[in-house]
Amino acid sequence: MIELKNNPAGNFFLLAGPCVIEGEDMAMRIAERVAAITEKLQIPYAFKGSYRKANRSRLDSFMGIGDEKALKVLKKVHDTFGVPTVTDIHAAEEAAMAAEYVDILQIPAFLCRQTDLLVAAAKTGKVINIKKGQFLSPLAMRFAADKVVEAGNKNVMITERGTTFGYQDLVVDYRGIPEMQTFGFPVILDVTHSLQQPNQTSGVTGGMPQLIETIAKAGIAVGADGLFIETHENPAVAKSDGANMLKLDLLEGLLTKLVRIREAIK
Repeated sequence: MIELKNNPAGNFFLLAGPCVIEGEDMAMRIAERVAAITEKLQIPYAFKGSYRKANRSRLDSFMGIGDEKALKVLKKVHDTFGVPTVTDIHAAEEAAMAAEYVDILQIPAFLCRQTDLLVAAAKTGKVINIKKGQFLSPLAMRFAADKVVEAGNKNVMITERGTTFGYQDLVVDYRGIPEMQTFGFPVILDVTHSLQQPNQTSGVTGGMPQLIETIAKAGIAVGADGLFIETHENPAVAKSDGANMLKLDLLEGLLTKLVRIREAIK
């Protein structure tokens, strides 16, 4: 699975970065910092940043700096730091465009059943990370993965990101990680989105970042192949998902603990 397979330490891999590309300087600073931390801890790393946020609660929510501009930032991260990059796509016609700039195409959870989107992504030949719908059982994700494989692409990853619990909360059923691993693809735990509190009356998604360490530890303990963590220098001013992102200064300490857990269960 591209460079993420090169893992002599046997660690989990990490997809991490800001929710959305807010600008080149911030993306480069975050990528440099996380790349240095993961190299030190021998954690395979891919930089994550959405070039555009299509799923927003309100019309006035920040969506991005422009598609091409943001995708060029992702390409610069790859070229500068030598790490794979991952971004979301939202419609079939976006797949080929994004594939020119990034290594991994991510299918948002709400769109994981969209056949045209999955097939278009598959045909790019890129690694496809499918996020599990908040409304689906883990075993139902087999059909989403099969669409990509049957379209000619076996490079699939699946991401658990919590299940809808009532109107304004999510829960993680950790049984889903080993269940989805039976499909034969790497399974990732999206730590930060699992702590969202969507559909708030303010129109801004809430979150519980104080539980990031708890969720991450549990994911590694049950054997997740990788983690997905959105991180920002100052989540309080982030233009998307600030309520559930990890402050960048806390990342190294958290990853150090998680590496120890991984070593203990091997």
